Parts: sequence; structure tokens; C-alpha cells
Amino acid sequence: MQLRRAPAWAVLTTTAAITLTGCVSAPATGPVGEHAPEVPVLDPAIADGASGDVTICGNKDNGTYTKLTESFNAKRTGVTAHYLEIGQDTDSTRTQAIQRLEGGSHGCDIYVMDVTWTSEWAAQGWVQDHSRLVEEHRADLIPSTLETVRYDDRYWAVPFFTNAGLLFYREDRVPPPTTWEQVYANAATDESHKVEMQAKRYEGLTVNFLEMLYSAGGSVIDEQGTVTIDSPQTRAVLTKLTEALDNGAVDRASLTYDEDGGRRAYESGRAGYLRQWPSAHAQIVQTGAGPHTAVAPLPAFDEHSEPAAVLGGWNLGIATEADNPAGAVAVVDYATSAEFQKTIIMEHSQAPVHAATYDDPEVIAELPFVPQLKQSVLSAKPRPKSPVYAQLSRAIYKNVYQVISGQTDVDSGVRKMAEDIRTAQETF
Repeated sequence: MQLRRAPAWAVLTTTAAITLTGCVSAPATGPVGEHAPEVPVLDPAIADGASGDVTICGNKDNGTYTKLTESFNAKRTGVTAHYLEIGQDTDSTRTQAIQRLEGGSHGCDIYVMDVTWTSEWAAQGWVQDHSRLVEEHRADLIPSTLETVRYDDRYWAVPFFTNAGLLFYREDRVPPPTTWEQVYANAATDESHKVEMQAKRYEGLTVNFLEMLYSAGGSVIDEQGTVTIDSPQTRAVLTKLTEALDNGAVDRASLTYDEDGGRRAYESGRAGYLRQWPSAHAQIVQTGAGPHTAVAPLPAFDEHSEPAAVLGGWNLGIATEADNPAGAVAVVDYATSAEFQKTIIMEHSQAPVHAATYDDPEVIAELPFVPQLKQSVLSAKPRPKSPVYAQLSRAIYKNVYQVISGQTDVDSGVRKMAEDIRTAQETF
């Protein structure tokens, strides 16, 4: 796979990097992958004595980012943080961010990055090398979250908050889940036991599919970029999903559901199980289903496999063109501190990346499902790492939908999915 050359503005000499950005120009940890561009490497020490304004750019604020800037500014460190909404959702935010990045804009010091953007942004040289900064925080962070910021054996952002799917279930109707096979077998016995999931043609279907594929031992591409999805594991997962939709174990309306649609169907009392993100807990407990709902980590595919979740969440990446990298490092240090990581889960139901937060007695008392969430995050894996991840995901959810909705057979769908993924890789 041929990658684009890093833009000229991203290539700095050691002297220029130190003078202009307070960074060094070679990675301090790990080998440099052949595809990684030459960009500045952030020095964690530049946060000492930092001052000035820092602009954080990201998607629509649900309160988390306002809380971050207000809490940080209250520390009166000499750095003042501001949050700028550049999009209303993931797709529009990515579009607006790329326009700024390709234009060499200096308006954003920090970008709030979806976990799927790392490979693309690193390959393009849009963010600085965060390897040394990650090393400063590594002892505190959940190891699986670090995989969402790694590309070519270097780190290109710092995890901010994470996410991993959970299985909500009506403990007054169905037993605790042990495997997906057991869940589907039970769900098929009674209409009120059925499963709600996200199965419309969008990123949510990619995630739901990957959770089962990873648990079954399958993969999409390997570390070298070779397409591996044409496999027995992929066929087994698609066969199971198709059967479950055909026999009523999975609500057929799930083919039209995103996260909100599946949650509302479960809250109405029509189902026994719901695959969802942890943030749905606050809404579910306020409904009639709430008192009867328990939460479990996602189960294994079958009795011979291990559970697996897929990591979601957002990271903080300091732009190569940042005007105030020193101040940006100071903001990132605070955002990933034990203090603020506790705030984001207690006040905003965002899953922290700081491992010790999950064991805090106050957090557990406020959110009883936190031990299950921790287990899910620890077992979670990142989505396929590729500079063309958006195209890979479309190839997955488009073909998975074709199969599970009955528009094509499993074997044809798997072959077409592999072909579409290879075609996507050739675009970069």
C-alpha cells in the first residue's frame, strides 16, 4: 500500500523544532515505521511555565469540553483554554477538521480526535508525535486505549475518554449472558427475550459486527495491511447473525436502528437484551425498563472463544501547526489527570482512560455498572488501523448489511467485502 508523502511543512529540522515548537524531531521511543512522516516530537517538559491561549477544536459539546476548559482555567496556570465547535457530529467534525489541516490553519492547537482517525492523521503529518508525552502518562492509562493512538509504532495523540459496548438485559426475563450463542438461543424462545442491536447501514453496524468477529478469533487486516476478513470466522459470525434475524432472536427492526433507535425499543419493554454503549445507562434507568435492567460485559462468541469489545471514544491530538504546543501539553496533562478523569465519568458518564478511576469507591457507588465497564474496556480492541478507515468501515457495514438483511448469501458477501476493502486500500 503506497502512502502519500508527508507535506513539506511537516518536515522540520531538530533546530527548528526546538526553536519554534519546543519539540524534538525524532521519536524518543520505539522504532520508526517506514510509513511514518517526519514531524516534531512533543517534549512533555515544555508544559512547565507555559502561558497564553489554547484552542481545542471538536464536535458538538455535551458539556464535557466546557467542563474541561472551565476546570482547567480555574487552576490559573497562566494558560487559558477555549473550546471551539467545528462540527455537530463525527462526520461533519472530521470534514471541518481536515479542511483546516489541509489548509495549514493555525486556529486549533488541540483537536478532539475520534479513535478511528489516528492512522490517517499520522500518515498525513497533521499531528505531532506524542510518543514521549504518552510515556509520561502510560502508567496511569488503560493499555487498550493506547492502541487507539498508535500507528507505525509511534503515538499520535493521548487518550481522553474511551468507550466499549455493554450488554444490558432484563434480569426479570432472561439469564445473565455467557456467550452470544446462549443469548440468541434464549432470545429465540420468547419474543420478549429478543435482542436489540445497531444494524442499519452505518458505523454502528461495523462495530457490532467486529465485536463478534474479534471474539470469534477473526480480523479485518493484519499489521502489514493484508486483508484477512475472508475467513471461516467471518462466515461463522455472519451465519449466526443472519439466523438470529430470521428466527426472531434479533429484532428485525434492528436493521433500521442506530443507538437511539435500539435503546428506545428496549426501553419500551419489547426486548430482553440490548447491545449499547455505557452512556445509555443514565437514560435507561429513568424508564420502566430501568428497575429490571442489569449490565454485563459483552459475552464471548461461543464456549470456545474469549469476550471482545471494540473501543470507541475520543483522543486529544496536538496539531503540527499548533501556535501554542506548550500550553496544549499543559491542557492534555490536566485532561488525563486523576482529578478530571473522575469528573468526566461522575458528571458526564464518559468512560475514563485513567485506570484507577474505575476502582474509586465514589465512582462505583454512583455508577454500579463501572466494574463491568472496566472489564469490557480491558478486553476491548481497536478498529482496523488504516489511513483509509472510513472507506474500510463502509466496505464492512455495506456488505454485512447485504448479508444479514437477506439480499445476498454469506459466501458472496464475504468475498465482496474483502474485494471492497482491498479497493479502499488502493485509494491511498
